[in-house]
Amino acid sequence: MQRAPEPGQTAATLYGPPRTGLILTGGGARAAYQVGVLLAVDKLANHSRRNPFPILCGASAGAINAAGVACLADHFARAAAILAEVWRNMRAADVYRADITGVGLSGARWLSTLALGWLLRKSPVSLLDNAPLRTLLTRHLDFKGIERALARGALHAICISASGYESGENISFFQGQPTAAPWRRINRLGIRAQIGVEHLLASSAIPFLFPATRIHREFFGDGSMRQLAPISPAIHLGAERIFIVGASRSGEQNERRPVDRHPSLAQIAGHALASIFLDSLDADIERIQRINQTLASMPEEIRARANIPLRPIKTLVITPSQPLDRIAAEHASALPWPVKALLRGIGAMNRNGGALTSYLLFEKPYTQALIDLGYADTMARDTEVGDFLQL
Repeated sequence: MQRAPEPGQTAATLYGPPRTGLILTGGGARAAYQVGVLLAVDKLANHSRRNPFPILCGASAGAINAAGVACLADHFARAAAILAEVWRNMRAADVYRADITGVGLSGARWLSTLALGWLLRKSPVSLLDNAPLRTLLTRHLDFKGIERALARGALHAICISASGYESGENISFFQGQPTAAPWRRINRLGIRAQIGVEHLLASSAIPFLFPATRIHREFFGDGSMRQLAPISPAIHLGAERIFIVGASRSGEQNERRPVDRHPSLAQIAGHALASIFLDSLDADIERIQRINQTLASMPEEIRARANIPLRPIKTLVITPSQPLDRIAAEHASALPWPVKALLRGIGAMNRNGGALTSYLLFEKPYTQALIDLGYADTMARDTEVGDFLQL
């Protein structure tokens, strides 16, 4: 949290005009939902060039969408349209090798490691090869646009989070205006950087599934790992209102029922990924709400006099109104057959393993369904969203 105003100062005079931050969470293919939300915001803004989110923060696949907006922050309508075009035509092969050779080699390496690991000099680093993602990002993102947007005042800062495997710290790499300052908290760091493809590959490197990416001296993985306070980077960068797009229904839980069979590897993996991508966001939102309630009971003058370094943060959260696991199960057949064979072997193609499939289902039927859902969920709250973003 940033410091409170001095006596006689308001938040506006200390921080400048209230800034709105956008937080896009992780979730692999689930991030298509975010694009539907952005399209709805564009619609409510009457397809304006103005970027309603001067502060953009993303982790995992959400980092890719945040960068897509940042690169064209001086023309928000165009940024939303390009993101939608990419996601609507998405194929798994655009993100990771989904052919028989790529999947077969990966499977063979893992089997060899399990059986003959003591004989092998080099172990596999991931289940899937995401080399195609680098090509996709290079083709569609002009990172020079970030600097242009900063120069034109259309953007205050873009922040991409990644987790360092050596240090154990969650690093927020940010590119922004000179007033955007680095920060340090326990296991969390904000570092100024020139955002590029490497940061997006690192942030979206889902553990076990995709390989880590080296940035400077350290290897980094998915930005949602060890991200104890996912809202924090936007606040450090000066946001006073934060628009959050989640990747699962708020407070989503499955019904507890008696079971006889041991959970499959896919079910365990899906559970682990949910703890990485989803749980910390819900906890951070709850923490912000508690702080806001506490501050609301204290006059601003008393907070300033006591030098309490907190300020109220307005938030609006958009989350899917339907379980994305269920939607993924409906469209799982769209995956290339080598990927289906791999996932079937670990139990990801049945009802209990659908969570893992929902992260890897980069195929048009699924991504289009999520875009449509994100758009509908946002338009169902059109007045609330329009008022919050001052559209």
